[in-house]
Amino acid sequence: MKHIESVNNPKVKQWKKLLTKKERDKSGTFLVEGFHLVEEAIKQGEQILEIIVSEKVGLPPRWDAGAIPVTLVTEEISNSLTDTEAPQGIYAVCRQANSEVQDAKTFLFIDAVQDPGNLGTMIRTADAAGIDAVIIGRGSVDIFNSKVLRSAQGSHFHLPIIRGNLHEWIDKLQEKNIPVYGTALEGASAYTDIPTAESFALIVGNEGNGVSKDILASTNANLFIPIFGKSESLNVAVATGILLYYLKK
Repeated sequence: MKHIESVNNPKVKQWKKLLTKKERDKSGTFLVEGFHLVEEAIKQGEQILEIIVSEKVGLPPRWDAGAIPVTLVTEEISNSLTDTEAPQGIYAVCRQANSEVQDAKTFLFIDAVQDPGNLGTMIRTADAAGIDAVIIGRGSVDIFNSKVLRSAQGSHFHLPIIRGNLHEWIDKLQEKNIPVYGTALEGASAYTDIPTAESFALIVGNEGNGVSKDILASTNANLFIPIFGKSESLNVAVATGILLYYLKK
């Protein structure tokens, strides 16, 4: 086990750079924080590159890190790697997966969702609902943003999450006779009017503007969730959960 004590160590500087999207894209890696996320990374195995742990914390005895490199750091270094108010003192550097979608039947498409908490919650919900893949369109927050990772609670290691062109994906699925459903407040059908199916794609959109009109124009049908109270709309992550669990056969 290596031990680093200086915040000026080149390794520490590289870890800190992973707090920026620019460096994550450049290096093809990302940083997860906290016992749960690091444990999920260890279970997945292939993506994890190294573990970083504060000398005041240590690795839980139940963990089998195997041949994964572990570096012990000072509390000062550990605290420099976090943007949380109550850091747990444990991190992992992980490789961004080159996700491929094979034989997938159910999809969640995300169009320009900008709130990291919403995006992470939707990824986690898709995972829980047994969705095969999540496709992230242009304009959405970075999928490896630290708040997205915390909200997704390890689901990044459970299912393919792919940045892609939603128009191309819609065309691809419709060629395979997989229905694609948008979400809209106008010109849409109540979601309960649509039959459940073994194959489908659901598109959800930006918190303020919803799914873009050009995407809505290319779907098989657009859905809405009735509002029975005085609220104008549902949070996009909540709406996503309702629709995915309804549509999933």
